[in-house]
Parts: sequence; structure tokens; C-alpha cells
Amino acid sequence: MIILGVDPGLRTSGYAVIEQRQRQLQVIDAGTFSADTELPLPGRLLQIYRDIDILLREHDINIMAIEQLYAHYKHPRTAILMGHARGMFLLAAADHNMPVDEYSATRIKKSLTGSGRAGKEQMQRSVMSQLSLARLPTPNDVADALAVAMCCINEHNRQEIIL
Repeated sequence: MIILGVDPGLRTSGYAVIEQRQRQLQVIDAGTFSADTELPLPGRLLQIYRDIDILLREHDINIMAIEQLYAHYKHPRTAILMGHARGMFLLAAADHNMPVDEYSATRIKKSLTGSGRAGKEQMQRSVMSQLSLARLPTPNDVADALAVAMCCINEHNRQEIIL
């Protein structure tokens, strides 16, 4: 199973392609896409779509995993803007007939650390440990994308055990 985890953003989006073979996880590809902040919103969205489309063509991905949109009542504009970027990832997945799993931030944290209230550093250390990385994954966008992909794998493994 090959999972694409994404951490969408209008400026920078993180991505991580992870393969699971016999319960062993291997990072195939991970990085960021950066949209040109000088472009108007439609141009930035097109750039995000094109970047993710290229990535989906490069890898034989089975499923995309993405964090559910969270809106804080103090910052509704942030959620709206994030929704635009997130929409480009969902559109690309649909364009490639790829299923998408969505997870809340709390569920991702709980899946990797056992606590839905884990902090950034605790999450990064958990990702580093579970993937046997030599150092903490950076930048945060990549670390978050790795965590989303790993959560998806954990959830699918849990479902297989139940069935």
C-alpha cells in the first residue's frame, strides 16, 4: 500500500509518500510545494493543482490522506483560505480516481502518540522513531504530511485486524 499524506497550505504544502510492505514503513518521497505569493489567488491555486498532479503521475499511490479542515472561531479567514488549497488536493485526487481519507488533527495525534493533545515536538519525535529517521523531520509541513500518511496506514491496519 502506498499512501500520500498532505498538509495543504496556500504558501507551502507538505507532502509525504509512504509505502507499507509487511508492516514495515518506508518513505518514498517527501517535500514541499511552494506557491508564488505574488500570484493572485487563482494563479496560486492552479500552481498547487499542477504540483500535486505531477506528484500523482510520478508515484503509484493507492490513497491520499489529508487532515480535516479545522476552523477556529477567532480566525475564520484562515480556514477559508486553507479550504481553497485543500480543495486543489481533493480535485487532483478526484481527477486521478484516487480515494481520499480525512482525519482530524486529534485523531492523527492519537494514532501516532496515544494522545490527541500531543505537541509538535512530540509528534515529530514519534514520526522520527516510527520511521527510523536519523533526525527530526523538517520543515513542519513535511512532518505533518508524514504524520497524516502514518495515521492513514495505522487506521487501515486497525480495520484489517477488526475484519
